[in-house]
Amino acid sequence: GGFLGGGGGVLPQLYFMESTGLLALISTGHYLEARARRSAGAAIGELLRLTPAVAELVDEKGEMREVPVAMVGVGDRVLVRPGGRIPIDGVVVEGRSSVDESMLTGESVPVVRTVGDQVIGGTVNSDGRLVVRVSRVGGETALAGIVKLVERAQAAKPPVQQLADRISAVFVPTVLGIALVTGVGWYLVGMSQHWAAAVMWGRLANAVCSVLIIACPCALGLALPAAIMVGTGRGAKRGILIRDIDAIQMAERVTTVVFDKTGTVTQGRPTVVGVVGSKGVSEEEVLRLAAGAEQFSEHPLAKAIVAAARERGVEVGMPENFVNDAGYGVVAEMEGRTILVGNRELLEKHGVAVLEEGGTQTRVYVAAKEGLLGQVLLVDQVKADSAVAIARLRGMGMRSVLLTGDNRATAELIGKEVGIAEVHADVRPAEKVRVIRELQKNSSSSVAMVGDGVNDAPALAAAELGIAIGSGSDVAKETGGIVLVSGSLAGVVTAILLSRATMRCIRQNLFFAFLYNVLAIPLAACGVLNPLVAAAAMALSDVTVLGNALRLRRAKID
Repeated sequence: GGFLGGGGGVLPQLYFMESTGLLALISTGHYLEARARRSAGAAIGELLRLTPAVAELVDEKGEMREVPVAMVGVGDRVLVRPGGRIPIDGVVVEGRSSVDESMLTGESVPVVRTVGDQVIGGTVNSDGRLVVRVSRVGGETALAGIVKLVERAQAAKPPVQQLADRISAVFVPTVLGIALVTGVGWYLVGMSQHWAAAVMWGRLANAVCSVLIIACPCALGLALPAAIMVGTGRGAKRGILIRDIDAIQMAERVTTVVFDKTGTVTQGRPTVVGVVGSKGVSEEEVLRLAAGAEQFSEHPLAKAIVAAARERGVEVGMPENFVNDAGYGVVAEMEGRTILVGNRELLEKHGVAVLEEGGTQTRVYVAAKEGLLGQVLLVDQVKADSAVAIARLRGMGMRSVLLTGDNRATAELIGKEVGIAEVHADVRPAEKVRVIRELQKNSSSSVAMVGDGVNDAPALAAAELGIAIGSGSDVAKETGGIVLVSGSLAGVVTAILLSRATMRCIRQNLFFAFLYNVLAIPLAACGVLNPLVAAAAMALSDVTVLGNALRLRRAKID
């Protein structure tokens, strides 16, 4: 503090202890902040550590040698021993084993992988020996793609962050103005009270410095990034990838969830249960033409038809021309004829009349220009957890809608099985968008669309929130704001709960950040706080915000 010299002169106040303490407190605050930031971003580090450093390469002679994973190329074969971690993405060429994919998909039950099945780098081979042919390496692997999505989401700014940025842009000059007014005020008070110059300037500097230190907007700048970093990281570990950061804010508002049927509510692996030929056309001929026309289609029904033909030893021809009519079927040139394979509407578009038929099986019609050749009957089992997930959404006050291009009888049967009363059947891709628009227009709620196919992409884009099934088409995944790696509908519930928890954390962080400033700035301006206490409060506000964000790692989202 200040003191009088022997000659009666007044020496200026000295702040040796305060300056040292200020530096120590600010450094301590930065240290704690850095630690909390590392904890908040730990999810990416954990994902990166899933890939082993070495792989056991199997050469053409069957000899094995360990090499760095970076040296493994597409087409190479690697051995994965029981208990080992799969180093790359590939296809199983030898062996059979259970693979634990929980670190990427969030599914706790291991899945059986055998010859022809795809495996993902970073997953764990549980009990069998596998030889895997490498299909993707480096930045092309599924794990690398997940890490890129998480990093991109964490770096993006949602609308609420933009609001905070605008507030900060006003807040900083306002604080500088308060500091200026504080300095002038203390100067005028000192002059009116006839304080000694050292006392006046000491109190003036004390108050101004305290205002500037306490008003440092670090906590405000950390409020959102910290919560988003933890939230997206936790989602990635549960198989929920946030592609578009706005999806977090949108998911919180969703009250209507629209589901596609095939591959979303159902397993997407339909099986052929019957083939019916028209008069004079054999079942084998119907299946042969259908499989030949469908063999380049990505639709689950097409894959099932091709698989059935191969299982029955039916020789499948090669189409000379192939056109996919999304939502209807395919048109192919085979053996000099135009072959139509799809739903009733496809045939009617090409002038082939088909009578309306009942039944709960999915019917794929096969026709030529001269008329109907036959039908392929398929069934698709409902996913084991679909009914549970939809029941949980209903318990959360959500409205569920089933939206499918399949026939009404099949759609209503599936809807009844999973607990969805509102069913829209025989809906084409363009009409799906119309249904989404009507749901948005007829209610004040936000609509989420959950789908997996190319024909779902327009509806995914039209909804406020698009949720794509990770096992579906690339087009659907590129359109969805959220991607469910596992394909389980339980991920829809988890994504909504995670978004609610993240947005709640963001609001709490903004509240804490502003609370410190609102309470402390007046105290600092009045000279109640010295710079040392102000520095401690500023550091505490940063740590409080980051600590609150870290609570998201324990938030209940199951």
